[in-house]
Amino acid sequence: MQRTLFTGLLGGTLWLLASGLHAQEVGSVDTAFQWLGPNHKIVIEAFDDPKIAGVTCYVSRSQTGGVKGGLGLAEDTSDASIACRQVGPISVKEKLKDGEEVFTERRSLLFKKMRVVRFLDQPRNTLVYLVYSDKLVEGSPKNSLSAVAMMPWGDKPPKIAP
Repeated sequence: MQRTLFTGLLGGTLWLLASGLHAQEVGSVDTAFQWLGPNHKIVIEAFDDPKIAGVTCYVSRSQTGGVKGGLGLAEDTSDASIACRQVGPISVKEKLKDGEEVFTERRSLLFKKMRVVRFLDQPRNTLVYLVYSDKLVEGSPKNSLSAVAMMPWGDKPPKIAP
């Protein structure tokens, strides 16, 4: 029992150091029991767009458990899903670049990352967010997309930086 607890704590600490503290965990569900180390799971995290006040994105992703996962040595799969929503008045703080990275998280110890990039669809006044994984040698075509129509919030219209 102490060994499993230690493995989980160490893995969690390594995971926080590797991924940065950009997202807040909303919750998780176990998908497979592991005798040693933490279970395999799906984790839900939330992060606010750093350049756009009023937009929050929710990402669900797989997290490998077991001894390797607990130690932060496992390579997680490229499976991820994203849903972004307007949660308040939208205010664009600075000029946006298409394909700009708004969030990143390590999916293996060294070579794999999950990335969220943003695009502005100006004709439709919509923000588009794409989540995908890349790897040093070969990335994955698995991806997920979410769009946020920039709408007034009460009596406050969206503010877009020049």
